[in-house]
Amino acid sequence: MPDQIRQVSTAALATRRRFLGALLGAAAALAGLPAKAWASSPRAAFGGKHPDPRPGITAAKVLPADQIHNPEARPIFDLVREIPGVVDGIRCNCGCAELEGFYSLLSCYENGMAQACLICQGQAKLAYRLHKEGWSLNGIRASIDAAFGESS
Repeated sequence: MPDQIRQVSTAALATRRRFLGALLGAAAALAGLPAKAWASSPRAAFGGKHPDPRPGITAAKVLPADQIHNPEARPIFDLVREIPGVVDGIRCNCGCAELEGFYSLLSCYENGMAQACLICQGQAKLAYRLHKEGWSLNGIRASIDAAFGESS
């Protein structure tokens, strides 16, 4: 039974991910972003791998609480502020990594997109919990890939 639940959950997540990717593509088209901007992505640059955390990265650009319109997301933004170097080393799996200007999961919290995205929020909560448990960045990445990674 747990395998059946896992298969359904994975299928639902993949469907949501495709939907969000299509939604972001439509938003990019409506915003007038050129197709080249949509096609050139951190995911392509990293070959689908997680980015390296940028030296000296801080949470200074993470959206402040007074600009977060979703009150349920505010505590997650606070978690990200505590571990920006970890979050900057994680690829976002919701589809936004396809947009130009996104570097890592941290980007989703800097521009505020994560306040409406359950995938971004889930990745951040998992990264925070595992970091507090003493996991390495590589271990956190592997766990996030298992829970949120792209299905082929």
